[in-house]
Amino acid sequence: MQSADQVERWIERFPLVRDFSASHLQLARGTVAFPILEAGAIAYELQDSCANYLMCIDGRTRVFRMSEGGREMLIYKVGAGGTCVLTTQCLLSGGGFPAQSVAEARTELAALPSDTFRQLMRESDAFRTFVLDDYTKLLSGMFDLVEEIAFAPLEQRLARRLLVEADVDGIVWKTHQQLASDVGSVREVVSRLLGEWADEGLVEVRRGQV
Repeated sequence: MQSADQVERWIERFPLVRDFSASHLQLARGTVAFPILEAGAIAYELQDSCANYLMCIDGRTRVFRMSEGGREMLIYKVGAGGTCVLTTQCLLSGGGFPAQSVAEARTELAALPSDTFRQLMRESDAFRTFVLDDYTKLLSGMFDLVEEIAFAPLEQRLARRLLVEADVDGIVWKTHQQLASDVGSVREVVSRLLGEWADEGLVEVRRGQV
């Protein structure tokens, strides 16, 4: 059962909801759910059907593909105020989810059922504009990822990932294996690079953090 606080936080995180007509707001509020994913919980498995349009209110999920050899390749992450481009693609095309998605931290989502999503796409200019603009922006980000994987050396990918993941104190709270998954490499190579950077005084390596 949704609470008034959940609805208010959803609207605060996604102001477009305020632009809905009275009937569309009633539809959205009457069908939206607010699932909670604990850290490590699975949001989508490979080829799952997409039953909902997901809007991240708080937390973070990672979307990735696993190779036949068991190597994980990060595609993108969805944080507070974000949506999942592959979920949108699934809802628009009717196909299955082409990757896997797991919560990295406790994550609260607003989930609009597929029927509500399609009705709002047909009838609400505000919702349709938001979805298509967001989809275009996220798709552009995926092309940047493809370019980075194809052309950027591993050292550059790892350095960028450390900068993205660092908190306000400059600490990355990740293991070498998690960083390796993020940059499409293996733990041994990432550990070697971090060790070299530590010797040069560029980073400090501790257990579970850099």
